[in-house]
Amino acid sequence: MSKKPIPLESWLGIIALTAISIISLANVVVRYSTNASFAFTEEFSVFLMVVLAFSGAAVAARSNEHIRITLLENYLGLTGLRIAYVLQWLGSVVVLGLVVWYGGLLTYEEYSWESLSPGLGYPTWIYLIWLPVLACAVILRCTQNLFNRLRDGDPRSGEEQ
Repeated sequence: MSKKPIPLESWLGIIALTAISIISLANVVVRYSTNASFAFTEEFSVFLMVVLAFSGAAVAARSNEHIRITLLENYLGLTGLRIAYVLQWLGSVVVLGLVVWYGGLLTYEEYSWESLSPGLGYPTWIYLIWLPVLACAVILRCTQNLFNRLRDGDPRSGEEQ
């Protein structure tokens, strides 16, 4: 039995969650032992939460595990299901495409204005670039999921086309 490789977005999520946990724990320990806290924790934690959310969304999109209401899908035939799958994909691509566009525009503006983060003074584009990049990853995984769902036929019947 061969192991499936862990996708890049899974590793990003693992790293982000681990980093958030370590940063938060260290901040709590330091705050309670010295009455001071690390200045960078909020800035990094917010950034890492965005990375975690989008990497998790990409993993869920690839494995078809996003929350959804399947009432309509339960009453559709194979053709209706395929239409619903394409419409679901199209809606996701439109929303994520807007995130890519406006996230990329915001990142470019922050880069060109040389904006710095208020807490640590790092360039804000370093944090913002991950929004359009990971939204593209979710679009890619949604597209892979669409092709799998169209190829596999009706999941209720257990039959492939």
